[in-house]
Amino acid sequence: MSESNVLQELNTSLQALIQASVHPSTYSQIGIIVVAYALAYLIASTIKKHLPILKSPPPPEANPIRALVFRCGKLLFPIFAIMLLRMSLAFNELIADNGWVIQTAFGIAMLLLFNSFINLIITNKFVASAFRWIGMPILFLHVIGALDDIVTLLESMSVELGNIKVSAYGVLRTLIFGSLLFWLGKVSNSTGKTIIRKQESLDFRTREIVAKLFEIALFLVFVLLLLQLMGINLTALAVFGGALGVGLGFGLQAIASNFISGVIIIFDRSLSVGDFVELEGGLSGTVTELNMRSTTLETFDGKDVVVPNEKFITSSFTNWTHKNDKQRYRVDFSVAYKTDVRQLVELIKNAVGAHPQVLSGSDLPIEEQPDCEIDSFGDNGINMFVEFWMKGIDDGKNRVGGDLLLIILETLQHNGIDIPFPQREVRIYPPDTHRDE
Repeated sequence: MSESNVLQELNTSLQALIQASVHPSTYSQIGIIVVAYALAYLIASTIKKHLPILKSPPPPEANPIRALVFRCGKLLFPIFAIMLLRMSLAFNELIADNGWVIQTAFGIAMLLLFNSFINLIITNKFVASAFRWIGMPILFLHVIGALDDIVTLLESMSVELGNIKVSAYGVLRTLIFGSLLFWLGKVSNSTGKTIIRKQESLDFRTREIVAKLFEIALFLVFVLLLLQLMGINLTALAVFGGALGVGLGFGLQAIASNFISGVIIIFDRSLSVGDFVELEGGLSGTVTELNMRSTTLETFDGKDVVVPNEKFITSSFTNWTHKNDKQRYRVDFSVAYKTDVRQLVELIKNAVGAHPQVLSGSDLPIEEQPDCEIDSFGDNGINMFVEFWMKGIDDGKNRVGGDLLLIILETLQHNGIDIPFPQREVRIYPPDTHRDE
């Protein structure tokens, strides 16, 4: 094409643009754009005025979702402007052939909205730059209607390897949207974990395990989305996964059972870190670790015993500290029959109540105060017992029972009270002495 032809082509295009700009419909389209922006501003302002969450920025310690909603509130105006412009464009196409002004305004508004979204939502500078340099050109091509032609051209640039067809469009789509999925997964994982860890109604260990389960579920979802994006047939993958699951189920049945039992324990809160439990076989200890496969108990002598979680589901156990940390215990002793029992009862109650770990005092309910009673009449003396309440567990770390036995012994000795013991009378007869049979 010669230079004169090029100049003539440019001159023709310029004249067509000038004629379109002075056309009466152009001014009406400009008026429609002004009205659309005014209505969008009015609607956005009204919504912000009546929604408290959009009025003022939340404090730094607030829920991340609340902060995200507040930032998204700034996008209301451009979103409503785009919606109104799109409706105006559709209406204008019904009554007029030329709507290039509204179409141009709509395209510019889309680009500005995308840029505002990046500025408000994406805080990482590198990710924001990647979105601008990759996303905005794609959006621009879509607005001007050239994206479909480019996609067709890229799909034609392909290489076939057997039954596999690899095209330039497929590679670019996987790279672009795969990176987007990776970023969305990372942000969603971080935000979800933050929200879960702020749930004060759950204990620390439960929050951590729920956060881990959320991370695993999110990972599986995004992996499936990525496979779908790459064009991999998920039906065949599901069949293969089912066969693999059946094979692993027989070999890992015990592990799966313990894993499911761990999930049940966590959500029904029958166990938590710090509880003192006693199993059917007599094993007892404090729960120090609660994992998905097993629970670790620390015995009173400092040993760590790892118990499979299935034990706590299929067998009964006693949780001494599930509801509260107060427990009732009993110590038995005996005194001679000649003892003044009424005086003894008061002596023992006062002595036991003086122990620093025993709950005592008039401010406590009568059933939680130390109590001394007769248990039975034995062969050698009166069998007594004393009941008391304490905070915590009477184990190797809190040897309250042993201390009280020593206190009771010292109290009896100090007051001259005898502790009975078995006595036998032995008689020795001479060999020639006659005795009654």
